[in-house]
Amino acid sequence: MRNSTLLGWRLALLALAVTVTPAWASDDRPRPAPIVLEGELTGELHETYLELPFEVPPGIERVSVSLDYDQNNRTVIDMGLRDPNGLRGWSGGARRSFTLSASEATPSYTPGPIVPGTWRLILGAPNIRASSRSAYRAEITLTPAGEQVPESAFFDGPIRADPAWYRGDFHTHTGHSDGSCESLAGRRVPCPAFRTLEAARRAGLDFVAVTEHNTVSHHGPLRELQPYYDTILIIPGREITTFKGHLNVFGPLGELDFQLGSPRLPSLDQTLKEVEGRGGFSSINHPGMPSGEACMGCGWIVGDIDFSQVAAVEVVNGGTMLLTRSPEGPLSHIPFWEGLLDQGHRLAAIAGSDNHDPDNPGRQSPVGRPTTVVYAANLSQRALFDAVRAGRVFVDLEAIPGRHLDLTAKSMGAEVRMGGVLRLAQGETASLTVETHGVENAEIEWVAGANAPALRLSSQELVQLDGSRRQTATLTGVGRSYWVRANIRNQEGEIVLIGSPVYIEEK
Repeated sequence: MRNSTLLGWRLALLALAVTVTPAWASDDRPRPAPIVLEGELTGELHETYLELPFEVPPGIERVSVSLDYDQNNRTVIDMGLRDPNGLRGWSGGARRSFTLSASEATPSYTPGPIVPGTWRLILGAPNIRASSRSAYRAEITLTPAGEQVPESAFFDGPIRADPAWYRGDFHTHTGHSDGSCESLAGRRVPCPAFRTLEAARRAGLDFVAVTEHNTVSHHGPLRELQPYYDTILIIPGREITTFKGHLNVFGPLGELDFQLGSPRLPSLDQTLKEVEGRGGFSSINHPGMPSGEACMGCGWIVGDIDFSQVAAVEVVNGGTMLLTRSPEGPLSHIPFWEGLLDQGHRLAAIAGSDNHDPDNPGRQSPVGRPTTVVYAANLSQRALFDAVRAGRVFVDLEAIPGRHLDLTAKSMGAEVRMGGVLRLAQGETASLTVETHGVENAEIEWVAGANAPALRLSSQELVQLDGSRRQTATLTGVGRSYWVRANIRNQEGEIVLIGSPVYIEEK
């Protein structure tokens, strides 16, 4: 047995070798500087533990730790963490990094409040040979409440690095709210999150958002599942479900109030501003649905809000499609969206399956149908959000891979694509071109806002050998702002693709 006095002396000497970078940057930036704990383990510390203290100030939302060390001569260093109240987790040698917050944590660690005070990084040395020396460096990142959403919520960087049209579902539910499916014994149970991700994989999706009603309990399982489902970007979302309307928010992991009309949330503007300010985005869900006993709060009757803080409208919802079999008709969400466009709000068109049972496509609209298709710089949360805000989005109602829709507007050397703004002087002419492929015998339908002048279609629609279609229209500036977009209909006349607008403004 080791002499405890001698061991304490050795640990005290080692503590002198540890360098700690101050938690707060010297220029008083709101974000704390990383804390660096460095030192060296020697063979004398074989089968012992170090507890390295660091300070967590008030107002921190997340603690993230990464460890690097010399592994020469089969040296192994284990890792764990204590907060002022006790053990928060132990991952041994299984991980070199972890993160934890109030709502979720890396497996092996416990989510919970990030209490201020002295925390301790535990380093264990299950194996270090007598003659070995191992330098280590631990970096601790403290994320304040209200910080910008990360590039990807549960993944280190983008899933894919290339710019492309990425296909996904912005609205799903699991057993963490009201999603259910059949158990192995055939009982209906709250459906585990991995079933939704497995359905997304089978559908060939690039991304999926899990948007539980008013809760964040799903964030922990999603963090655990992302390393396995590493071909799909998992987006943390929430359906802010109020008595007067439903709002999907994407990105922020912390608490958001949902009790609209109470002292906690007098107005939704508070939530919209917080989400947008943190780099997330918000979308109004299924606004054309009725609201009442049949579907409490499903329709949008919130009233006036700051629509400049809203990025998109869910123009097609899988649940509504199950009822109506069409994106048009009495429960259509498109008129609500176009009415906001006519008021001058620039909102992208997105869609979501609103799936609550990923294993039974007959009972629910399948995960990924309808599909939202986004042209993004890479497959990361941040790039997708930027692309939605920029309007580089169309909706594929039938979820058929390879289908495509885009719109280009040109005038006097200026060119913008779907979601862009073209400035046009009165009397100046612009050409607009719709390109589509993947829809057999496609019909291009031009849709223009209430303030738009008449469009003059070109005399000929170009049909390529691969079935791609292109059609051009011209318009003349009339000294006012308006929007133009396109739908694609199939040979039965049904809408199958819905495009976001280009915006024409007075020069």
